[in-house]
Amino acid sequence: MFSRVRRIGIYTLLFFIFFIHPSFSQEPSLKGEGREAMYWEGLGQGRVKCLLCPRQCLIPRNERGFCRARRNIKGRLYALTYGNPVAVHVDPVEKKPLFHVYPGTKSFSIATAGCNLRCKFCQNWEISQMDPESVKNSFVSPRQIIDGAKKSGSKTIAFTYTEPTIFYEYMLDIAKLAKEEGIACVMHSSGFISEEPLRELAKYLTAANIDLKGFSEKFYSSFCEGTLSDVLRALKVLKEEGVWLEITNLIIPTANDSEDDIRNLCIWIKENLGADTPVHFSRFFPMYRLTDLSPTPLKTLLKAEKIAKDTGLLYVYVGNIPQNIGEDTICPICANLLVKRIGYKVLENNIVDRKCKFCGVGIPGVWD
Repeated sequence: MFSRVRRIGIYTLLFFIFFIHPSFSQEPSLKGEGREAMYWEGLGQGRVKCLLCPRQCLIPRNERGFCRARRNIKGRLYALTYGNPVAVHVDPVEKKPLFHVYPGTKSFSIATAGCNLRCKFCQNWEISQMDPESVKNSFVSPRQIIDGAKKSGSKTIAFTYTEPTIFYEYMLDIAKLAKEEGIACVMHSSGFISEEPLRELAKYLTAANIDLKGFSEKFYSSFCEGTLSDVLRALKVLKEEGVWLEITNLIIPTANDSEDDIRNLCIWIKENLGADTPVHFSRFFPMYRLTDLSPTPLKTLLKAEKIAKDTGLLYVYVGNIPQNIGEDTICPICANLLVKRIGYKVLENNIVDRKCKFCGVGIPGVWD
């Protein structure tokens, strides 16, 4: 996987609307008030408290929360993201990245503008750090998303690119409809979300890749304006709810690349999520507010891979490097090749009936 592979241009949606699904642009945009939000409470005197994520923003009348996507209008909280995707695209599911979920299939991927973190290394900062009204978009209903997924031949619908939490109501309505239609839903998220809305969403999610961005509160505070403890709690919730989990750790030189940090991260994953949880170590490239750093050296990624395997993790991947190293799935028992990948293309799949075709051991994941 090469650098910047998960980035998505802000004009992807317009291309999709006018060249693939013209009918998407026939309804008016909901820019302005949007849809009334879930998970908030009134505080009197026109103020509200958002309960969707751990920030618990206190929002005065006519102001918006930290994420820019939820606004207090006349003493009620509104989600400005509802029906207003800035990106709609068909990706390989491997791009999420999800390596143990329907290999080689398409994923109908959507995002809106906004985010409830401020990661200095964000790959999609052009849309994640904008408010919903300042980007080009057009109203797309949940039903139209379902129809688009069907027409594209996608096996899954992915909530991705920016932080799905900030378009929670939209995502939840899409996921409910998708479940009725037999379409699986997945998300790539930071995991910075409150427990109650996460448990509700988990009923309709098949899989999630969570960015475990580092393994210290100092890193989360300095580089993301978030908290590690809340992300770890969310991971435990998803595990409890039976959502298939994969983890991505973007390794940033001098920031979160110490051997101790990587080892502690791996130990936590093994002890709390299980040794069969796939972990993707991804290469950092300078962008947004970290342009002064160098790309992650290959030897650092390979060191992380070794630490993870020495810790006892069974499925460890290395991404964002041109050498196509560390992308294959190997049987942990007989060491035969199970899934051969180059970039996002699956060349060979030896998982049959959810088992290694060579030794018969069960391989955890979401397979056909």
